[in-house]
Amino acid sequence: MKIIRKINNNAAVAQDRKGREMVVLGRGVGFGTMPYELTDLSRIYRTFYDVDPRYFDALAELPQDVVLASADIVEQAEIALDGELNPNLTFTLADHIAFAIQREKKGIALAMPLVYDVKRLYPKESELGIRALEIVRLRTGTSLPDAEGVSIALHLINAELEGSNMHTMLTAFNVLEELTAIVEQRLGIKLCREGYNYARFAMHLQFLVQRLQTGRPAQDESGSLLEQTAQEYPQIYACACALAHHLQERYGWQCSRNEILYLMLHIHRVQNREED
Repeated sequence: MKIIRKINNNAAVAQDRKGREMVVLGRGVGFGTMPYELTDLSRIYRTFYDVDPRYFDALAELPQDVVLASADIVEQAEIALDGELNPNLTFTLADHIAFAIQREKKGIALAMPLVYDVKRLYPKESELGIRALEIVRLRTGTSLPDAEGVSIALHLINAELEGSNMHTMLTAFNVLEELTAIVEQRLGIKLCREGYNYARFAMHLQFLVQRLQTGRPAQDESGSLLEQTAQEYPQIYACACALAHHLQERYGWQCSRNEILYLMLHIHRVQNREED
């Protein structure tokens, strides 16, 4: 293995025998005159392929125990979710965890408005987020609040989306525009694309599309709650059903009753806040 660029004392950019670049973590790999041949591979304890070079500088500043915690989290997530995640996830997640640790030490608590949505719509990722907190504690000695588990789950969800192919991503963007147009037409409102309200609404729709594309619909557990909500908000229910019908007719995706209920909740929220 050839070490070709120092990141910090214990991280470097290397080339394998086939000439492929990778980031390596190892004892003292950043020492010495570059480039050099590393013959004692036992010094290497982590390797990462296909990392965007723009993350190299961030890695240089990150505590190594945080990077290792993040790598452990990503490794467990790929096993549990049965697929590869975005190759940059370890470093973006490590950056988030490092900042969360700083906030925790300073006693700064941040609100997490998506807690309910994420836990209900992404139970696997949410469970991984909770397990990740224990990995962080064991690696760094810092106990983060449960809300940070949801933040980690969101990183995993985004990495799943980013790991999709270009066709999948373009489809998601097109569907978002189509659904937004239906909501605006049905409710007679104009959504501000630059506002936080729309960003939150769009995130929910993006997650919905990603689930439907990968065949992971939410379970039907709404039952009487959907019927009660539909009676109370008939216009919102009709709008949500129109969205579900569009997804079925155009893409062959079947929304569950649970997903129709969540569509109603998000449509109602974005309508109220836009009108306010």
